[in-house]
Amino acid sequence: MAEPTMKSQAWGLFDQVVAEAPLRGVNPWVVVNNNLEFRPDYSTLERLLGVPVFLGALSQSGVPALAVDVWTAYELRRAGFHPDRVWPRAEAPRVLPPDVAALVESLPRDLRSAVQQRLDKGFSGGTASASANLLGKNYVKQVDVVMSTWQTGPELMISTKRMDSSFGKNAANRVEESYGDAKNLSLRHPQAALGFMYSLRSTAFTEESDTAAWLLDLLAKLGREDDAYDAVGLIVPEWNSPVPPGDDAGALEDAAPIDIDLAIPSDSAAQQVPRVQISVNSLPQVTLRHDLIPSELAPGRFFELMTTTVLMNTPINMHRDARALRARPLPVEPTVTLAVDEV
Repeated sequence: MAEPTMKSQAWGLFDQVVAEAPLRGVNPWVVVNNNLEFRPDYSTLERLLGVPVFLGALSQSGVPALAVDVWTAYELRRAGFHPDRVWPRAEAPRVLPPDVAALVESLPRDLRSAVQQRLDKGFSGGTASASANLLGKNYVKQVDVVMSTWQTGPELMISTKRMDSSFGKNAANRVEESYGDAKNLSLRHPQAALGFMYSLRSTAFTEESDTAAWLLDLLAKLGREDDAYDAVGLIVPEWNSPVPPGDDAGALEDAAPIDIDLAIPSDSAAQQVPRVQISVNSLPQVTLRHDLIPSELAPGRFFELMTTTVLMNTPINMHRDARALRARPLPVEPTVTLAVDEV
């Protein structure tokens, strides 16, 4: 049996982090000072972001960006959307129509096991895949996080981008692509919730502060356009280790993607990594700089808008679990702000 590829090794760790997430089954909706808010699971995001640091993964491998995709899909499942409708799924194959998943689950045990093995190996006749490719108005686009069924078509589409260095070199390309992708997808799927989640390493604010300010301004404007995104979110991770040598910081993260779910033997040692066992608590520490994120780009606001848009654009008898969670938020103690003379 071939050794696992970098992406398959990353998927194993991502799945472990998600499976052990303490807030996995906790309602993300809370009421703070009489306001309904979506509270993301940031501790799980920090652990997911530690996986590519642990593996020393280059941006070109797709693993660093994949950490953001996994977390985004995880939060949508926390919001109550059906696990099989949200891609990438929490298990392989990462893209599988929910009707097919239900059919496989209904099969007798022996047959179900045989079919699942074929799906895991990529023998699905195109039914299952490693990525979601959707037709926009003018071209097919790989979309990072999708919620869809055959009956409804895409109900939610989220593109993610990540930059860890070379900010001035790659920033313009990332923004130009995002504008084009929004137009292409929204014109064919006007009722789908369309979002853009951006990850910008904290060093951008110290090494290239002008570029960081320019990016934040453009990201905010992306979320204000009627024919662009319904919501734009930003995360700012911070960690100590340097960017791996030879990393182009995301310039090629979308080029020539490797099929992450196919167990295809390979003789290339460069594509193989040793099998490792690790506690998720031992992953490198990555923290999030919430203080650098404008409120307009806050992840909580992002998921609130995306979830609400989906629920508003569908009949009330659809997405019952998501509606129930939103209707029964958890109470949170009011925030008390002391006046200066009281301190």
